[in-house]
Amino acid sequence: MNPFDLTTLPSTDPLELYRLRDGLYAVDLLGAALVHFDFFTWLAEHPSDKATICRELQIVERPTDVMLTLFAAMSLVEERAGVFHVTATALEHLVKSSPRFLGPYYASLKDRPVLKDYISVLRTGRTANWGSFKDTVDWAKAMEDETFANSFTAAMDCRGVYLGAAMAGHLDCTGRERLLDIAGGSGIYACAIVAKHPHLRATVFEKPPVDSVARRAIEKRGFADRVSVIAGDMFASELPAGFDLHLISNVLHDWDEPVAKQILAKSARSLKPGGMLILHDAHINETKTGPLPVAKYSALLMHSTEGKCYSLAEMRSSLDELGFTDFRHQDTAVDRSIITVRKS
Repeated sequence: MNPFDLTTLPSTDPLELYRLRDGLYAVDLLGAALVHFDFFTWLAEHPSDKATICRELQIVERPTDVMLTLFAAMSLVEERAGVFHVTATALEHLVKSSPRFLGPYYASLKDRPVLKDYISVLRTGRTANWGSFKDTVDWAKAMEDETFANSFTAAMDCRGVYLGAAMAGHLDCTGRERLLDIAGGSGIYACAIVAKHPHLRATVFEKPPVDSVARRAIEKRGFADRVSVIAGDMFASELPAGFDLHLISNVLHDWDEPVAKQILAKSARSLKPGGMLILHDAHINETKTGPLPVAKYSALLMHSTEGKCYSLAEMRSSLDELGFTDFRHQDTAVDRSIITVRKS
């Protein structure tokens, strides 16, 4: 028997519970920039573009982009004509020459494991271990272990019970028949979509051992007759053909831009002409100035994965290059949103 009605939303609002968890690492990124790099003092003296910041502070582009987006969302930096400047708030409280400098207040946090991780991530771009546990491998490698895969997928599954229903309610699937959920984890989002749109049939495409996790979870939910699973590696082969609806949910944010574009390109090749691609994720706005909860979440992703939260402008550019049309963006729930595009 299906333990959840995947077509309904909760009676109470869990927004702050999600935001507490998703924003957990933001203070450590601020602390690393303030205590170890004295970033705001340097920037006050040297307003610079992102490339110059990376070169002069010897840090790399992806984590720097996430850091600057977070600080812009916090109103600590602002970009003018491609050059970043400190704001009045940062000048008064985060620059060493100010009598109100808060550096010593943050210095007591300097040995926190996540804060120390950020120093390395900023300098090298290499992901830290999941949860900063020193006896674990990085997230992508850890997913090859069945115990970790079960634990991680269960965490994403409990989130998806709410986010999946919210996403499905914002979709127009009229005229669509077959959905491919690419790297779909436990299949929670595929199940939520077919629950809301019963004319659809769905397939989850997942790498072992997560494919076995997905099969068990789908059967437990009571969707085994409508949601199937295909084992496969989205990096090692092309995506299965014959689908007029693709879903990429909470996947692109795990990967750096070249890899994210590779995943989108595979969707473009295998999706039926006229088919629709759904990107469900947390998205930064066009100007990379927020929203603040998404910028905080991006800091967590930058620490533990190879990715970040992508901006609407970055997504639009990548999708345009691949020939997708009819770009649309809708907010769903808990700072998440969907982008839908059509294959010409």
